[in-house]
Amino acid sequence: MEAVISAVLGDLVGRAMSFVVKKRREQTTAEEDLQRLCQLLLRISAVVEEAEGRCVTNRGMIHQASTMRQQMFRGYYLLDAFRCREKKTDDEEVGRFLFAQSNFNPAKRFRLLSSNTQIESTVIGRESSQGLKQAVIGLENMVADMKEFAMFLMSYPRMYRQPYGAYLFVGKYMFGRQMEREQAISFLLQAEPPGNENVGVLTIVGPARVGKSTLVDHVCNDERVWNHFSSILLYTGNNLKDQTMATFRDHCVIKHQNIALDEERLLVVIELSGDVDKWACKRLLHSSERCMPHGSKIIITSRSDKTTSLGTTEAVRLNYLSKEAYWYFFRMLIFGSTDPVEHPKLTSMAMEIALEMRESFIYAYVVAALLRENFSAQFWCRVLGHLREHRQKNILLLGEYPAEEDQPRYICSLVKRRRGSEYIKSLLRCSDYQNGPASHGGTPRITLMDLLSGTWSAVPRGKFEVLSWRSLIPPYYSYTTVCEFVRHEKYQSIEE
Repeated sequence: MEAVISAVLGDLVGRAMSFVVKKRREQTTAEEDLQRLCQLLLRISAVVEEAEGRCVTNRGMIHQASTMRQQMFRGYYLLDAFRCREKKTDDEEVGRFLFAQSNFNPAKRFRLLSSNTQIESTVIGRESSQGLKQAVIGLENMVADMKEFAMFLMSYPRMYRQPYGAYLFVGKYMFGRQMEREQAISFLLQAEPPGNENVGVLTIVGPARVGKSTLVDHVCNDERVWNHFSSILLYTGNNLKDQTMATFRDHCVIKHQNIALDEERLLVVIELSGDVDKWACKRLLHSSERCMPHGSKIIITSRSDKTTSLGTTEAVRLNYLSKEAYWYFFRMLIFGSTDPVEHPKLTSMAMEIALEMRESFIYAYVVAALLRENFSAQFWCRVLGHLREHRQKNILLLGEYPAEEDQPRYICSLVKRRRGSEYIKSLLRCSDYQNGPASHGGTPRITLMDLLSGTWSAVPRGKFEVLSWRSLIPPYYSYTTVCEFVRHEKYQSIEE
């Protein structure tokens, strides 16, 4: 009887202590929550960086690391947003500068943007204190459950080529796709049961320039994949009609060969860039069952959801980064190891700039390089104004934003002076294409940075090519834009 009473009393005491702790959490001030958030983010970021530096193969741990990473992104987003809000509250002069010169008034965004454009429902730095408190509690619970995860993590070998200090190498490694990468590698290394004649097929689906080719290249460059397949072949294009695997191999590029492997196994990567002929793909896959050695695998990348039915396993779907993840990526590109709290005005504008770029990796690299050249609030204000002008004029010109790939898009304006008068010419983006590292013909002399900063020496005539960005990571693509300055009634109206 005494044991029962003791157990009941113990349970009551435990409940009472939990209630007191919960009430204490709810009564903390915003400043205390921010301090606690900083401490929690330091602990979680250390574990996340350790996980990214180890060869983790357990799907459950990969998923848990991905969840921790997303919560870390959200935590840093809230932290920077609240710091910006506090600074703006304390410094009215900064607020006037931002609102007057940069059109920072969020109400204007709702008046200027078209009704069908997705708009952020909240303004940077205006998240509620309750949201901050909930984030802190969530991170505290995650940290409390992290000990077991950290212990299991130590049992996995290190990837010695993995760069540490992400802020130093963010431009030279793939960001935010660790879970998808391990999912693809796990599929490729999975042994096929004896007697199974079907070739394993993995489909990777996502919108244009979301990182499908980058993900595949990082998967193929993994040492585990090198040692598993005797050859890795790459096909790019869409002309699969009447193709069989025997003739198809003549149109592929050999990316890797392992002549030391005793057993022949092929990995074929098919990158489809346009509309998908589903039946042509099916015929090709059917013929592969007869001529590809046992244990071979196929990866198909496409923008179309129609290809998902071709896979023999769950498709990998790539989407653009979340708002919080994109801000973390962008802040590392701009500030590096510097704490953004040292530049509160610039951080506030950088968060607005990140929203205007709509999760584009190319814009992130280009604009970050532009901002790093001049750590001036006035200059950053002009960049923010240009990005907003870019969106507004594309909406007026095309009725939507972002536009379809084959539609001309507004980039910027140029004021020309002739005999005492001025007129404006609009620079339009006519088309885009990407080249591999071994492409012939060289790269354009004019870069997108030159256009945005106004540092080109002479204004080109007619259509001309601009180097938008050159990737520093596999597959080392260069992105080229065909542009043209126009002075036409149709486009002149967008300047008025």
